[in-house]
Amino acid sequence: MIKKIDKYILKQYFGTFIGLFLLFIPISILVDLGERLEKFVENKVPFSEILVYYKAFILTFFNVLFPIFLFLSIIWFTSRMAQNTEIIAILNGGMPFGRFVLPYLFGAVLIAGSVIYLNTNIIPKARMTYNEFWSTYFNKWGNYREKNDVYRQLDSTDYVYVSSINHKNNMAYDFILERIENGKLTYRLYAQRIRRNNDSSQMYQLSNVLIRKFLPGGKQQVEKRMVFDTIMPFTFDDLTPMNYVAEGLSNKELKVFIEKEKLRGSQNIGRYLLEKYKRVSLPVSALILTFIAVAVASRKRRGGIGLNLAIGVVIAFGYIFFEKIFGILTVKSGFSPFLAAWIPNVIFLLLALYLLKNAQR
Repeated sequence: MIKKIDKYILKQYFGTFIGLFLLFIPISILVDLGERLEKFVENKVPFSEILVYYKAFILTFFNVLFPIFLFLSIIWFTSRMAQNTEIIAILNGGMPFGRFVLPYLFGAVLIAGSVIYLNTNIIPKARMTYNEFWSTYFNKWGNYREKNDVYRQLDSTDYVYVSSINHKNNMAYDFILERIENGKLTYRLYAQRIRRNNDSSQMYQLSNVLIRKFLPGGKQQVEKRMVFDTIMPFTFDDLTPMNYVAEGLSNKELKVFIEKEKLRGSQNIGRYLLEKYKRVSLPVSALILTFIAVAVASRKRRGGIGLNLAIGVVIAFGYIFFEKIFGILTVKSGFSPFLAAWIPNVIFLLLALYLLKNAQR
């Protein structure tokens, strides 16, 4: 049965968290608008698209920063309770510290579960809108793509290699298509240049083409063409998807996309897997940071709320530091995406257990 104290804590829990987030929204929009306004004018961005961008902006940064907002809001209202000796009165009334923490745990589970649900479809769409806006107006010609030495496996037999791709001109250079059947090379097409006819078509024009068909008995059939129009089972977007494409996919779509990219030999598999694991690990961090916040803020200190907030800020930046470091290790050096997503949580879980143990004394 929920007691009055549980209702009081949950009211403070959600009220402070929502209030802090609502305070962040206009401030963050004004700061971002001040930095981007010149670019908006320069690129003649329609006002309607700017509104859509800021809607996506809010959801995108909520997904990234909500554990920190939650952490600081808990420290704020719990410290205030401690300074007003409310917590001492509750514990002296016979409530064990573990029972006192229970409404905090309930609130954290509710918020974490809600964010995991939002991560299945709603937040990915917002993140895709946000990233596509940046790509369209600020990084127009594929700055978030692989552009050199692109190698992909199309299916069980066909492989593609290009030395470079120019997405602005829908053109690639030193194109090679090979077919390997039963461990043997049976077909090889080389084109000095391959040009896609338009953005919505899979029709390509190949220039300076050399085709080799490898026949039984070691024989070859060679064909040369100056120009060759043909349909290819891919687009340049398939060969070099935007690095951020995984962020905009629902969980089900992301799973299919990762399997397809593994088959194609993508160099960004680590990045995509990290995105998959962080959709769960980041919301779970809200539970861990909740325990840390309660342990830090439940004691009455000489420095008051200000000291607790200072400690909270240091811990919050520590969490962000570990999260970013392990994320960079995954993208740049092939570190395990699963470990990168969960090691920060394990480190701070150990810290939470230590602080909770000392807080109960």
